[in-house]
Formats: sequence, structure tokens, C-alpha cells
Amino acid sequence: MITLYHGSNLQVVHIDLAQCNPYKDFGQAFYLSADKSQAMRIAMARVDIFGGEPIVNTYSFDEQLTKNGTLSYQSFDGYTEAWADFVYLNRDETFIPPFAHPYDVVYGPIANDRVGLQIRNLREGNIDKKEFLRRLKYMKGITFQYAFCTEKAIEKLLPYECN
Repeated sequence: MITLYHGSNLQVVHIDLAQCNPYKDFGQAFYLSADKSQAMRIAMARVDIFGGEPIVNTYSFDEQLTKNGTLSYQSFDGYTEAWADFVYLNRDETFIPPFAHPYDVVYGPIANDRVGLQIRNLREGNIDKKEFLRRLKYMKGITFQYAFCTEKAIEKLLPYECN
């Protein structure tokens, strides 16, 4: 079992994928981190934008479910071209409806906050794919995220108390 954290300005009582932003790195999903301090930074950022108090919602998850075929799983272990292509498809708001992939859970690096600008630069030919990948790297160093993309995956998250 692994402990995962979701930073917010709200206590998450029920995870509703319909409330999640559709144009995130790995698509419309519930995002978590294995790094509690990273989740707290996200919670503080949410408070700065929306007010309230920082809350780190804590969950337990059996990673074997991604290895034994119970949940379909995609993993990106670093900043690769395949990762950049995947982020591009999920973050490009010109795709309607949002790009849908077949995975229940996706794991990989967080892209920087200027993805939209870099997508536009790539699409307009201002940068090539190699430069696109370089610019997507998170400026504070590589950090990883889990995206729970389906109800089937959400059902496997076991909530703990909020801290």
C-alpha cells in the first residue's frame, strides 16, 4: 500500500471527476502525490487563489492493482518525448472533447505552469519537439503525480483523515 495526498482548500468528501479540470497533464482526473509537502504546496496555492484553509486529503492505494491488470496503467518515469506527446494531447484545448486515453491511472512528472504557451509555440512552429520537451520541464525540479482518471480507479482510493 502507498499513501497518496491531494492538496486543496477543501476537505474532499466525495471525488467527482466531473468537477475536475479536463485540460490537465494527464487529462480530466483526480490528482495526487506521494510527497506530502508537494500536496501542501498545492493546497497553499489553492488557498491563495480561492481562499479558505490548506487541507491535505490523505488516501491509501494498493499499487498492485496497477501491476496485476485490475487497473489499466500508464507510467512515465521521466521527461521523455512520449510523456511530452501525452501531455500535449491532454492539455491542448483545441481538442474538443478533451483527449481521452484508455488508462485508469497515469503516473509521471508534472509539467511546468506554462504548458498552454508551449503548445501554442509548437503548433505555430516557433519551437521544435525537442525544445517543447525542454520547456515543459517543471522549473523547480522533477516532481511526480498520480492521476486517477476513471470511477473504477477512484473506487480503489481509500480515504484517511484530513490533516
